[in-house]
Amino acid sequence: MELGLYTFADVDPNAANKGADAKRRVDELLAEIRLADEVGLDVFGLGEHHRPDYMASSPATILAAAAVQTKNIRLTSAVSVLSSDDPVRVFQQYATVDLLSNGRTEMMVGRGSFIESFPLFGYDLEDYDLLFAEKLQLLMEIRENEVVNWEGQTRKPLQARGVYPRPLQDLLPLWIAIGGTPQSAARAGYLGLPLGLAIIGGEPHRFAPFFDLYRQSAAKAGVDPKQLKTSINVHGFIHDTTESAADIFYAPQAVVMDRIGRERGWGPTNRAQFDASRGPRGALFVGDPEAVAEKIVAMHGIFKNDRFLMQMAIGPMPHKELMRGIELFGTKVAPLVRKALTETASAA
Repeated sequence: MELGLYTFADVDPNAANKGADAKRRVDELLAEIRLADEVGLDVFGLGEHHRPDYMASSPATILAAAAVQTKNIRLTSAVSVLSSDDPVRVFQQYATVDLLSNGRTEMMVGRGSFIESFPLFGYDLEDYDLLFAEKLQLLMEIRENEVVNWEGQTRKPLQARGVYPRPLQDLLPLWIAIGGTPQSAARAGYLGLPLGLAIIGGEPHRFAPFFDLYRQSAAKAGVDPKQLKTSINVHGFIHDTTESAADIFYAPQAVVMDRIGRERGWGPTNRAQFDASRGPRGALFVGDPEAVAEKIVAMHGIFKNDRFLMQMAIGPMPHKELMRGIELFGTKVAPLVRKALTETASAA
């Protein structure tokens, strides 16, 4: 199982100098990606947002910088909001990052959990589903064919048009990311694309049917099971002790969840809810290396996932503590997880 991190590159939405705050965060972010590479993590993902509380509106640009500063870690969007972007440009950007990274780049696309990009780029929310379906179809055509012929309702047709550059990898990896929509899981299975499932609340085991639906849909479409890679994407934090991990992570997590909650009509969070969620059946992976490793292995027993991505850099998390968390993830948690899964596979 691949182990990695993802983030949206949070910044202070009320910063007096937003440019300076973004500069601080991009410098910290590149240091975090370099460290993740140095300690042997497998994947780093960067999400696209168009809000004052997130800096990464152009993940491919930042990943291009990371590509020339790292050696082994795979670099992916997490996610690219394909519905409000141009599939030609998305492919060109990530193909370029693939060249810079010597073949370590992936695309993870989705419809996004926020809607700011639709009016920003002139799209109608009434076309929400159609935009994603058609643009995903076009992106798949582009990754599979140098010269593209395509026609749909959401843009002018492409007739025998070449799309360049081509990536170093024969087929640039493309993942679908979903939140909690069964139809999206079924579509990913039907198309034979790897599936990333975000689990940021509730009891994770209740999400297992999404992967069941995904695999069933793939089987009905005659998809090769080898194509069916899955990932769970979660919130969490690792520190020297479980108590220090919880104390450091609670406030930044609460800031973000309360801000989003006010927009969506959720009730405010509290420490009791937080502590319950980091228990064995909860969605938060917060604790010392042994506790987090144990929970990752337990969840793998439920989901049989091929990848596990954790969002530690959330809200106003101190950079120093993030660096310690990344260090522990790579040097302590990852070896424990890999050893446990290897032993389980050997026993089986």
